[in-house]
Amino acid sequence: MNDQKVLSPEQFRKMQLTQLDMLVDFDRVCREHNITYVLFGGSLLGAVRHKGYIPWDDDADIAMLREDYDRFKKHLDELSPGICYFQDHDTDSEYRWGYGKLRRSNSQYVRAGQEHLKCKTGIFVDVFPLDDVPKSVFRQILQDWHCFCLRKILWSEVAKYNTKGFWRIWYSLLSLIPVSFPFSQFNYYAKKSSNSSANRVRCLSYPATGTLYRKNPLRERYGMPKRWFNEREQYAFEGHMLYSSKDYDTVLTYIYGDYMQLPNEEDRKQHSPFSLISFPDERESVDNDKTMHSK
Repeated sequence: MNDQKVLSPEQFRKMQLTQLDMLVDFDRVCREHNITYVLFGGSLLGAVRHKGYIPWDDDADIAMLREDYDRFKKHLDELSPGICYFQDHDTDSEYRWGYGKLRRSNSQYVRAGQEHLKCKTGIFVDVFPLDDVPKSVFRQILQDWHCFCLRKILWSEVAKYNTKGFWRIWYSLLSLIPVSFPFSQFNYYAKKSSNSSANRVRCLSYPATGTLYRKNPLRERYGMPKRWFNEREQYAFEGHMLYSSKDYDTVLTYIYGDYMQLPNEEDRKQHSPFSLISFPDERESVDNDKTMHSK
């Protein structure tokens, strides 16, 4: 693994504004085609509490019901190529996550421990598709376990290099399973999902939101009401108006509890260390220098 790095204060704000360019371009395409999305998680919290990014948050999250996610994917060529492109396993066969990303054009961003992956890299915004979960809590738990195993298969290509002993052997074995298998399983769930069904939803290729931050009631832990994602209003976010859940109080309480309470100073940390980063203007400067030297 290469040396782990964290963003400098200047890089940190530059990262946020680089992601903001992608959010605005994404919002433009969705508005043009009446495609529904919401800012979610820390991005919704930032919109409500800070009118933009949480000052110590270095990422942005979008959530979409499955039918909207699939509709958006039909308009990927309308994203501004100088700003961003969309990446998932369909657009990049080396990409190993079950949700998509907007990637900033002409940028690089490699998380520590993932240098060997062959997929395209770049500063990103996560785009989470939300699929139906069963109505029975028991079946929700079974589905959660199934999806946990599928995620570990996808993660194995990273984990086999970053673990030791038994776990390195275990993940090395998991990495032998063709990547087409977990994606076929996730696609099975996706095809059964409908915006109009009464089922609760979650991103199946990511840990259930209701289990991550606080102990919600078991009946609510593995899925969220669809209305959180299709009943929306606009929020000021870094000087732009972007969409998120109308019932923000219920959503943020579900995720964080007392969400207006600021965390302790020591808990205000960047999400993930990285080994390589370059911003679009830096890449352009390097390219211009190469052009000048070649003349």
